[in-house]
Amino acid sequence: MNDEPIEVMLIVVGALEKLGIRYLVAGSFASALYGEPRSTRDVDILADVKTEHVHDLEKLLESEFNVTVEAIKLALKHKSSFNLIHYQSLFKVDIFIPKERRFDEEELRRRALRVVATDPERKVYLATVEDVILAKLDWYRQGNEISDLQWRDVTGMFKANEGRLDLSYMRNMAEDLGLHDLLAKLISSPQG
Repeated sequence: MNDEPIEVMLIVVGALEKLGIRYLVAGSFASALYGEPRSTRDVDILADVKTEHVHDLEKLLESEFNVTVEAIKLALKHKSSFNLIHYQSLFKVDIFIPKERRFDEEELRRRALRVVATDPERKVYLATVEDVILAKLDWYRQGNEISDLQWRDVTGMFKANEGRLDLSYMRNMAEDLGLHDLLAKLISSPQG
């Protein structure tokens, strides 16, 4: 994986850690680490940003990223996302605000510290493979189940981690998210 996206991600993670904001890296970056490596155009981070963090977060990132207080506040209000565009590389980091659902809280609770860079070694919190699969199934569903790329990511992670997945947890969360049918399809599919 190209080092530039990792370096950009580490700047953002550093700011989140400095402010004591719970976060985890998810999306295609995480799925590439857990499944089939592929390049990605952005990094997705779930971050429990609160109103009291907004101005400090902007201050920590404004010299290297296009970021506005207004975008962060809007994301907080709607439990949606805002993006950070790195000035030098134009690489994008999407920050997702946790929704008020059990899955988002479990995802943050279950996150795991993983090495993403060496020399020097750097670790970030990643979503667990189970949670990345569930989140990608959710995106797949929201996208009308037409994204071959999302499905390929999910099947790649499932195959690479088969026998080590907590299927009980996944079934429980899939039921909560209304994804039980997609999870069943994944588990029973020949490529899964």
